Formats: sequence, structure tokens, C-alpha cells
Amino acid sequence: MHQAVIAATGLYTPDQSISNAELVEAFNAYAVRFNADNGAAIAAGTVEALTPSSAEFIEKASGIRARFVMNKSGILDPAVMRPSIPERPNEEISILAEMAVAAARQAIDRWGKPASEIGAVLCAASNMQRAYPAMAIEVQQALGIEGFAFDMNVACSSATFGIKTAADFIASGSAKAVLMVNPEICSGHLNFRDRDSHFIFGDVATAVIVEAADQAPKTGEGAGWDILGTRLKTQFSNNIRNNFGFLNHCAPEGVGAKDKLFVQEGRKVFREVVPMVSEMIVTHAADLGIDPTGLKRLWLHQANINMNEMIGRRVLGRDPTRDENVIILDTYANTSSAGSIIAFHRANSDFAAGETGLICSFGAGYSAGTVFVRKR
Repeated sequence: MHQAVIAATGLYTPDQSISNAELVEAFNAYAVRFNADNGAAIAAGTVEALTPSSAEFIEKASGIRARFVMNKSGILDPAVMRPSIPERPNEEISILAEMAVAAARQAIDRWGKPASEIGAVLCAASNMQRAYPAMAIEVQQALGIEGFAFDMNVACSSATFGIKTAADFIASGSAKAVLMVNPEICSGHLNFRDRDSHFIFGDVATAVIVEAADQAPKTGEGAGWDILGTRLKTQFSNNIRNNFGFLNHCAPEGVGAKDKLFVQEGRKVFREVVPMVSEMIVTHAADLGIDPTGLKRLWLHQANINMNEMIGRRVLGRDPTRDENVIILDTYANTSSAGSIIAFHRANSDFAAGETGLICSFGAGYSAGTVFVRKR
């Protein structure tokens, strides 16, 4: 069995961002138009009037202040309210692969080794832009990597499930180094006409290189992070769902149109996921002989600031500081699988050898993954 380490990470951030104020202005313009167009039905009680949104409501409910997106103009157009991303010819690299390659190149540069030493590529994300060929194989080709590649989807937990899979490939000797990428255009499956969720998601891509410990430096900046333990959990729930898929064209037109985009029962998710994830973290730590209250930092999935703060309190046994419980969703919003990796990527340079932290994700499924790491 070969020990696995996280050797390097990479991040691609789109150059367009939408503030809460901009998003609210677009939604409220749409709401005014909708209410005017449906005035008679609203008066008759057969249609519910739309309530205006506000920047204050969004920040209080989620902690989000802005989000990066691949296309801003379409989202902010009250007549469109979705990203306008043209299809590309099959001969051109797809947009998700392009984002993933950008994040991967940064990770490879930080790793300091040639891409040819990577033996496998995993594309772990919530929403693939096509059924096949796998996005991971396209990324593999663009980077000139031999070996094998495949896609995997466990919604917001995809990255931790991907790290676990990569570590298992290292342990078995299937590969000496694995590239795991998380390209997310979450704005593409968000209903920007829904006041309760129109603010949740942003777009981004992250990358993680996992390699065998005996191939990595033991000390210094490039030493990386020992993976002390990984654990995965799934439990079926309908409280977070997206029914868009290749079978949609088989259904009568218009049936269930709203559920082809992101829908959730937010309060139920909060009540059920927070205790599940908190218990999972504490139990996994105990099994590894780690005192969870002594963790230097938590890099949690960036879903909602209230969820993250409560999980932090339950794990650390006190109110965590922002240094201990990293929050990046104020500027990135919820980026699904990429959130915990953004947090890890942006906030780990101050760790000394031997200090321990936790990468954790949770989301639709329900699904959850924990990855305890120690600076080498």
C-alpha cells in the first residue's frame, strides 16, 4: 500500500463577477414585469405575485456578496436570466474542459513536475456539459497525459470523493500521480427567477494533484500534505434535486419544467445535513486518533455561512474564528464541488510541518466526504 499526498492545487476564476446589488436589480425588474403580465391571475388568486429580493436578504440568508460567472450579460438581462454561452464545434475544446485545463496547468506549475508523470485524470463535478465522451478524457488529451481518465458526479461532494478515489489509485499502485479537476458552471443550472435561490451559485474550476508519498519531497514548500484518512457517506434525499438529463425530451413538453433546474428544501437541508456532517467529522477524527478541537483549520464546502459556522462550532467545541473556518463564499458564492478546494487552495500557506486540517464537502444525495490532511 502506498501512502498518498496532496501535492498541489490550482484555481481558475472567471473574469466576470456579479454583485448582490446587480443581481437584485435584474430579479426585481423581472418580478415587476411578471406581476404586471399576470395581474388578473394574481388578483384572482390563481397565480402568486413575486416578492422583490434585496441585497440584505441575500447576505443574511447565505453570507454571499458576489459571485464569479462565465457570462454576466445573459444573467442580468430580465428577459433572459441565464448565462448566454454559445455552443462550440466538436473540433474546439469544450468550455468546461478549457476551465479545467486552466486550473490544472496552475496546479502542475506549482507541482513542478511534467504532466507526463500523471497517470490518471478524474473530472469530478456536479454538472457535465455532455454525456460522452468524458470531460476527463478531453482534459487528458489537452494536457498530453497518458493513462486513463473518467468523469464522476457526486454533486457538491464530488471533489472529496475524487480525492478519495485518487488516493485509492495511489494506494493500489494503479498510478503514481493523479490529477483531479472540478470545473463548475453552476450558473447554468440555477433558476434566476426564483427569489429563494437565484443568488446561490457561481462559476469556477479547481484542480488537485495527488501523488505517492515516496515520489514527493519530504520537506520544504513542495512537500505537500499527507492524507491521513478519507471517509465518504451517502444517504438518499430529495431535498436537493436537479432533474435535467438526456431523458427530458421523452417527457411531455412543459412537465416539471421548474425541476429541471436546481431546487431545494433549504430548511430541511440545514436541519438534516449539519448534524450528519458534524457527527461524521468527529467520528472520523476519533477513528484516526485526531482531536477535532485541535484542528488548525477547516476547509468546508461553501454552501451557506450559517451551515459552515454551526458545523465549525460542533467540531471545534466553540465559535471558530474566520482563520480557523475559512469562508470564501462571500466573493465566490456556492461553487458546488470546487468550494472546499478553493478554501484549501487560498488558505494553507501558513501551515507548519505537522499541523493538521480538514477538507470536507457535503451536498445533494445527501453526500459527504472528509479528508484529514497534515502538512509534511
